[in-house]
Amino acid sequence: MSEPEQGNGTPRSGVDDGAHRRLAPRPLNRPPVDPGQEAVFGRPQGVPGAFSADRPSLNGSVQFAPPPPEALSTAFGRPRGDDSTRLQRPPLDLNGEPEVEPVFWEGKAAGDSWRDPGASAVIGPPAVTEQPDTEPKPEPKAGPQLSVPELLFGRRVKPMGLILLFVAALLVGTGGGAVGWLLGRVDNPLTDGGVTLAEVKPGKERPVGSVADIAKRVTPSVVSIEFKGANVAGVGSGVVIDGAGYVLTNDHVVAPAVQDTSAKLTVVFTDGKRAVAQIVGRDSKTDLAVIKVEVDNPTVLQFGDSDELAVGDTVLAIGSPLSLSNTVTEGIVSALHRPVTAAGENGGPQVTYDAIQTDAAINPGNSGGALVDSSGALVGINSSIRTETGGSVGLGFAISGNYARKVSEALIRDGQVKHADMNINVRSASAETAEGAQVQNVPEGGAADAAGIEEGDVITRVGDRMVRNAAELTVAVRDHEIGETVPVVLARQGRELTVQVTLRSD
Repeated sequence: MSEPEQGNGTPRSGVDDGAHRRLAPRPLNRPPVDPGQEAVFGRPQGVPGAFSADRPSLNGSVQFAPPPPEALSTAFGRPRGDDSTRLQRPPLDLNGEPEVEPVFWEGKAAGDSWRDPGASAVIGPPAVTEQPDTEPKPEPKAGPQLSVPELLFGRRVKPMGLILLFVAALLVGTGGGAVGWLLGRVDNPLTDGGVTLAEVKPGKERPVGSVADIAKRVTPSVVSIEFKGANVAGVGSGVVIDGAGYVLTNDHVVAPAVQDTSAKLTVVFTDGKRAVAQIVGRDSKTDLAVIKVEVDNPTVLQFGDSDELAVGDTVLAIGSPLSLSNTVTEGIVSALHRPVTAAGENGGPQVTYDAIQTDAAINPGNSGGALVDSSGALVGINSSIRTETGGSVGLGFAISGNYARKVSEALIRDGQVKHADMNINVRSASAETAEGAQVQNVPEGGAADAAGIEEGDVITRVGDRMVRNAAELTVAVRDHEIGETVPVVLARQGRELTVQVTLRSD
């Protein structure tokens, strides 16, 4: 049989006999001793062993260890009468034959670079094997189980024992609860489980005319107006002004729904009722519009006399700012007859109206809502704010209630409204001695041309109202009726003139 080679190509005898037995240890290789080293490290001459011959004998004085206990000898000693058995003995199979353990390299001993061929010792099984017990042990049987009826009525347990068991359980439960209660009180001495706070029995007084009373009466007549289409969506406010379902609001609230034919207007009442709205009429010049919904017995808000307002009067703004419906804010009238102008929707005519200025909080979404006085009457339609932050800074403006009533009546009656006009183009002018609206152009055949007003004239008064800029001229003229003749005071070449102008339609 040919001998396999190791990984470095050096042959070895008895590497593998085909049965995958483990290798025997290599024979000792004792090279000859160097005489020089032997002279230095060897035993002295005449000393044959590890101890010197002149060392005193210890016979009789050596104390040997006592014999081991019998229990340890029985557990760890050789079987009795067997002096040939050693710990390093080959394992035996079931038949008593030596068991050859297969090697882990499976015929590749010579090529296994991780194995040390000189290390072949293997720890075998224990010296004494456990003798199998041939007699089967009986399996323990479960004892009889007691049911509750048998425990109580089967006389398996004495009644006195049951009574004592119940009493012990009751005492344990009571004691545990008492200990827990005491621990809870000790843990936090500031708490009191029996505290009862005093309560005011009478309800809060809300006299007639209070803010709460006004809000309760007025809020049901103020609605939210939702518009939603393919390209637009938003929320505004409106006021129910007639039992037939007419709602007054701002034109800029309904304008997106007009521009987008897919948009739908929905009116939401304070009780959650919703109704689809139809546009009755719009006035883009004054930012007012009227819509109508089909509802039964709506709450109507009555108009007050806005001309009776004075600076400092208390007012409430009601609407849906920032989509928060039924919101009520309180303030005062900060100024009256404040002309407000704004750009028209999508290049339309400029918006100009005579406004009531208030410091009641008005935000986007309040548009079209109600401004009511201390009696709960409608004195204005909230329309715009003056801000540099985008939110309310105490400068809100509402369209005068008296003018809003006149416009809404015309829209409900005719679907449109016409305004008084002088048929001139003006700009704001200011000088050291006066300020007003300077005439830029006088169209031929108009009311101003018929009255003899010339280009360059500065108008300072219309009727009883002072004019300090172009916007104020517009609202002063619209405060009169079409066909009415009003005195107009103007300055021309340093002289003051008064002409009579018969107003015409715009």
